[in-house]
Amino acid sequence: MDIVVKGRKTEVPERFRKHVAEKLKLDKIQKFDGKVISLDVEVSKEPNPRQADRSDRVEITLRSRGPVIRAEAAAGDPYAALDLATGKLEARLRKQHDKRYSRRGNGRIPAAEVAETVPGAASFNGEGDLVGNEADQSVPTTRFGSLLVQGEGPLVMREKTHVAAPMSLDQALYEMELVGHDFYLFVDSETKEPSVVYRRHAYDYGVIHLRTDPLAADEAGGAGGALGG
Repeated sequence: MDIVVKGRKTEVPERFRKHVAEKLKLDKIQKFDGKVISLDVEVSKEPNPRQADRSDRVEITLRSRGPVIRAEAAAGDPYAALDLATGKLEARLRKQHDKRYSRRGNGRIPAAEVAETVPGAASFNGEGDLVGNEADQSVPTTRFGSLLVQGEGPLVMREKTHVAAPMSLDQALYEMELVGHDFYLFVDSETKEPSVVYRRHAYDYGVIHLRTDPLAADEAGGAGGALGG
């Protein structure tokens, strides 16, 4: 397995690529997870001079047969950002490794294996068009991914599609910690409906469950503002 280093709107010098290979020791990583599929390192730079102390950002993404583990950090130079991100990655790998071995023999199915073990496990895709409201021909309409925007739309939009297998609330919280995000979208294994867990204050967490209701199709609004609670 090779380490893929790429820059997002910035050039990555060969010296830094070599430093990445020296910093991210594959044999050390494989001691924590022997089923690593890929290891990607993305470098980006913030052009705003007011953020000079955090101008360089490094994001490390590790994919294996288990959950995706992601670590990112920003600093005044890419080498310092890489050091911080590597420390976070190793801490999350160690946490996953310890939890995996503490669960051995208890009969629980890892989330990554649910799709192979449970017949008809749910999955998602990002396909679909906005249907219903006819666009005013006098107003320009632009498509951003699966979204139709009339008039002035967003300048930047990033769309991602993930395959999801049902999991428990406890597993969703665990995987949110592994990727280092403040929220995590998952399919609840009990209701088979999409849900979101999110970080509130300190070690408090919240959860939002979405329930399909055909009668609510004509009502405006959604759950977008509920994360503030």
